[in-house]
Order: sequence, then C-alpha cells, then structure tokens
Amino acid sequence: MLHVEAISKSFPGVQALGDVSLTFEPGEVHAVVGENGAGKSTLIKVICGIYRPDGGTITLDGKVLDLHAYSDAMALGIQLVSQEIQVIPKATIAENVMLHKLETFRHRGAIDWGRIAAESAAFTKLVGLDVPVSAPAGGLSAAQKQLVMIAKALSAEARVLILDEPTSSLTLHEANSLFGVLRGLRERGVAIVFVSHKLEEVLQIADRVSVLRDGRFVATKPTSELTKDAIVTMMLGRSAANRSLGTLDIKADTVVLEARGITQPDRFDGLDFQLHAGEILGLYGLVGSGRTELAQILIGEDRAYEGEVLVGGVVAHIHGMADSLSRYKLGYVSENRKEKGLILGASIKTNIAITVWDRVSRPLVGISLKREREVGRRYMDAVEVRATGPEQVVGSLSGGNQQKVSIAKWLAAGCDTLIVDEPTIGVDVGAKEAIHQLIWNLAKNEGKSIILISSDLPELVHLARRILVFRKFRIVGEITGLNDRPRTYDEVSGEVGRYLA
Repeated sequence: MLHVEAISKSFPGVQALGDVSLTFEPGEVHAVVGENGAGKSTLIKVICGIYRPDGGTITLDGKVLDLHAYSDAMALGIQLVSQEIQVIPKATIAENVMLHKLETFRHRGAIDWGRIAAESAAFTKLVGLDVPVSAPAGGLSAAQKQLVMIAKALSAEARVLILDEPTSSLTLHEANSLFGVLRGLRERGVAIVFVSHKLEEVLQIADRVSVLRDGRFVATKPTSELTKDAIVTMMLGRSAANRSLGTLDIKADTVVLEARGITQPDRFDGLDFQLHAGEILGLYGLVGSGRTELAQILIGEDRAYEGEVLVGGVVAHIHGMADSLSRYKLGYVSENRKEKGLILGASIKTNIAITVWDRVSRPLVGISLKREREVGRRYMDAVEVRATGPEQVVGSLSGGNQQKVSIAKWLAAGCDTLIVDEPTIGVDVGAKEAIHQLIWNLAKNEGKSIILISSDLPELVHLARRILVFRKFRIVGEITGLNDRPRTYDEVSGEVGRYLA
C-alpha cells in the first residue's frame, strides 16, 4: 500500500535519513524501531508531508505522492498520532476527538453537539478512556491526553495509521486494550506503522519489524524470527546490559516522607504510605488511578481535604513547589517534561540553575552568568547530558537528554527526596539504561530517597525495591522483598494482575 524509496533528509550539520526504503502493507502492523536520533520521527514526518525529503519518493497504491503539508496526507487517509501531546486544553474531549470533522456535524447552519458527544464517546470507550467526553482536555493526565489523540485518529477511519510512541504513558492493561483495537483495524485492512521503544510490545503486536540506526536502514524481519535481544543488537550495533542492579542500603527505621489519611472528595479516602531513607518506592496503576494526583498533593500543587504530609516525622506545610523545594528539599520530575518540566527555548544551564537562581544572583546585579554556567556545567556532567555545552538549547536535545536535564535541576537544588514521574517516556533503550543507572546511583551512592511513578512495569521491577499498586485512588496492594532477591517480571506482573483484578 505505502512505499518509501531511497528517502534522504538533511538538516544543518545532520544527515537525519540516508537512502531509506520501506514498504508498509495493508492488514499489517509494521514496527519501526531505533535509538533516539536514528531517524524514526524524521521518516514519519516525511511520510506525513510535514517535512519535504531531499531525495527519494513516496508512493501510495502505486501512485507517487507530492506532499506539501500534513493536510495533504490526511486527505489521502494517512493519520498520525504524534508522541507530542497535541490537544486543545480548553476544548472538551469530544471536541478534540472530532476536531478534524466538526463541519460534518452541521445541520441547518448549527453544529449538532449531541451527535458529536455520542460519536466521540464511542471512540473514547474503544480506547479505554473512562472520562466524560464533556470534560475539558486540559485537566487530563498525560496518559489520558494520549488516549484522546488515539481516539481522534481512529475516528478519522485512516487507511494508514501511524502511531508514534502510542503507549509511552500507558500501563500494560491500557496498552493491551489498545492492541485489541489495532488487531481489529488490521483485520479491516488498515496499514499500521507502530513506532515504539517498548520492545516487549513490539514483539507482542507487530507482524514485521524494521530497524533504523544513525539515519540508515538496517533490516526488516518478521517478528516470529526476532527476540528482544536481537532487536537491541540491531538498534545499537552491540548487545545491551541486562544485569541486576543489586540491593539498596535502605534505612527501614527512618521514614523521610509520609502521608496520613489523605482524603479528597471523589478521589482519595484516607490514603496512607511511607517512604524510607535510601529507598526507591515504585507506584504502579492504571491511567487515572491516582499516582500523579498523589504526587501533586505531596508537593503542594494540590490540596487534600483531610490528612497530612510529614517530612522527617514532622507535619509539613507545603503550599507549592517553592515550599516543597526550599523548606523540605522535595523535588518533582514531571511526567510531561516538555510542558511542565523544562523551558525548551532556554539553554541547559538556565534550565538547571533555575532552581538555584537565588544562589547564583548578586544584590543589585542579578544573576551571575558565570555562576549559572558553572552550575549548569557541573550538573550536566554529573548526569552525563550529551550536548555541545551548557549553552545548547534544551529543545534541540534528544528526549533522553532532556529528561537528564529535568533531573539535574533538582539535584542542583540539593533535593534529598525526589518524585520521578514516568522518567523514560519516549526514550530509546540506550537512554533508558542511562536514566535507570542515574536513578539507581542517586539512591545507592548519594542516599537519595525516590518515589518512582511508572506505567512501565519492567522498569519498576528493575529499579524499585517496593511497589505500591494503585486502583481508583486507593492502594490495593504492596509488593515487597524486591531488595532481598531479584524477582522476575512474570512473577511481579502476576502479583500485580491479581491486585488489579
């Protein structure tokens, strides 16, 4: 159905794609994988008309395409679900899902909002989004916004559906629901291009896998002939480390952060938990289960109706991130680094030093650029950000390096406790290794206490030494003993499944 032949694309100083040729067949899920910078996103944007290729051709049903904009691709039945969150915050879920065809609901000069609500609800139900379609999209979590974007693409009845990291914020349960939808689309003859860093999912859903490395095509193979290790080797040109991280020096008798009786109307009802010194505590649950909402209460960005938060055994009065940081040395690495965690148009040094501007400023002079640069350099080196220097703009970094900068700014602030929300969304296997090692070293070598919120259960099994399972704003289970002996993913996932049943 869709064929790209010898596609090349360059940017100043970078050859993003070089003579890449791929074929995507109807009734097939075709995965495209590679490290950050391998050329996946560039290839997708070329197929969608967002970028014009420097060379090569795109054909659909044997006809050469001349795409000048994404609207050209949409008119031909090519739909993209981007990894970037793209919803209109003040519009409802229904309006976002049906945005591209609102005019089709016009009757006698007026929009039939009832029909829009009814039809959009069918698609949100299909993707497992359990939120009224009348709700504003801006109040949704990153994972829920992702489901809205997928529902919008499905409502367009695409012939070619391109999914770029569609499950980055979704748990195993939500991902499996999405895969059921994709299998139905495959049976209807839709060509599905599935781009993901989650190789377990690639092996689960894809019929064929194509690998890109450094902008070049490496190979296309049937999934039946591949293993995760084989894909990683093709992606990296080497095998990846897959070792146990060992044990942490957890001080079980020292509680650094505690919640008692946290209550909110229609949400939490007397929730309790403790975080111990030197511990990595994992929070796992379905989309909307309350993990990020709890984090917002802990850092003072939301208020509990009843209950209290204790830091070091003393009741804390946290009224926002400024209090959380300056009074309690509690930092929060947001799940949505591009909207809430970073200033994309600013430099690395500015993003890192922003939490300590009071310490790099001088009376009547303002911020010392020299001291800001020193702080930026020190902490970008500490977390091993790959960049040309502290002055490089954060928006030009890969997703993995952006996440390292997001962590570095809280280290610069001297945080003793970190809440890290979805740390490896949209990053490749190599960057994920580096971020995992960084989080582990913060707990193991520097004695930091970490709450790790993740929808990636293998990530939690690898890093966390205790896991709390959330369901409908309640802690329904606790998995312990992870610091005493290694547990397999199958063991832990089985236990999690019983809690969520």
